[in-house]
Amino acid sequence: MNHPPIVPTEDWQDAVDALRVREKALTRELDAVAAARRRLPMTPVEQDYVFEGPSGPASLSDLFQGRRQLIVYTFMWHGGDKVCSGCSMFTDNLGHPAHLNARDVTLVLTSHGPLDDLLAVRRRMGWDVPWYSSLNNSFTTDMGIGDGFALNVFLRADDRIFRTYTTTTRGVERLGSNWTFLDLTPYGRQETWEDSPEGWPQTQPYKWWRLHDEYDTTKDPS
Repeated sequence: MNHPPIVPTEDWQDAVDALRVREKALTRELDAVAAARRRLPMTPVEQDYVFEGPSGPASLSDLFQGRRQLIVYTFMWHGGDKVCSGCSMFTDNLGHPAHLNARDVTLVLTSHGPLDDLLAVRRRMGWDVPWYSSLNNSFTTDMGIGDGFALNVFLRADDRIFRTYTTTTRGVERLGSNWTFLDLTPYGRQETWEDSPEGWPQTQPYKWWRLHDEYDTTKDPS
């Protein structure tokens, strides 16, 4: 196997420093893209879809769990014997939901398959993320997902639900940390350094961070 060249530590550090310039430029560009994403127009969702969940029927409004922002990942479904490895890897990489919840975000899975089959895979994989069946509604079709997978973001405002963002393929592949999910939402990380529209909720960075069992769920931990 061919390996990179072996060099003295000083030369290695020079190479790392040169690469770091490109990495920092990429970070700044990702921040700028997230800022542009927060300024995207949004489109109303006129139908309050009814999904099937472990506790019975649940509307799209219910999926928000009382929060203002909702991330829905549609897990590709072709039957319990053909569980999508890519969607499974995505789900394996989800962080603890308390951090998203603290920023007014709920994340759920949906699939166009029978609820019992979805929950069987959920138990097998040891996942805690809520998973809902869209088998009896047109959500998957209306969101343009077809037989594939996609991530959609929604905002609840003025008693209406709006679709604010969507991505699939490699746009999903780069996700994993709670930071990357927050960067997709209309309000972002809600930290003062972010370039956000006037009036967006923001608090000082670091100040709102908690251990996941220390968040006060009765108020915004800012």
